Amino acid sequence: MSEARLIRKYANRRLYDSTASRHVTLADLRELVAAGERIKVLDDKSGDDLTRAVLLQIIADQEQFGAPTLSTELLEMIIRFSSNPMQAMFSRYLEQGFGALLRQQESLRTEMSKTLGVPPLTAFADLARTQMDALASMQASFFGSVAASKPAPDAATDIPVSTPDEGK
Repeated sequence: MSEARLIRKYANRRLYDSTASRHVTLADLRELVAAGERIKVLDDKSGDDLTRAVLLQIIADQEQFGAPTLSTELLEMIIRFSSNPMQAMFSRYLEQGFGALLRQQESLRTEMSKTLGVPPLTAFADLARTQMDALASMQASFFGSVAASKPAPDAATDIPVSTPDEGK
């Protein structure tokens, strides 16, 4: 894997790309990351690693001003899970899921460029099906132990509720 591109963040909040020898914006960094570049953002004075904070800021800007990727419900789940003892496992699960998705996306690109005779939607449907199966399998193994430990509902307490319209 290639070395990360060094970005320095100055006290005035400006970002400087040491490789390209120029100031950059968050939008520039987003484009670099989207193109596959790895970045490392360091505070110019202290040398502290600010990479995660800058990447989160890029995501927040994209969610607020661009095309949102993360639903409100998903963001709430992530916040709830952040204090969970299984947080590290959750993080690995997300990394593996995204990694699998990106590998399959690249595989689709490769196959589409090699085979022009296959209808694109057929190849995409097959890939989506494979991805869903892989994610379902990962989810089952991840959440299987939680579901297995959940007590079954008591049939005696499951009393049907009647509505006013039922008697008519």
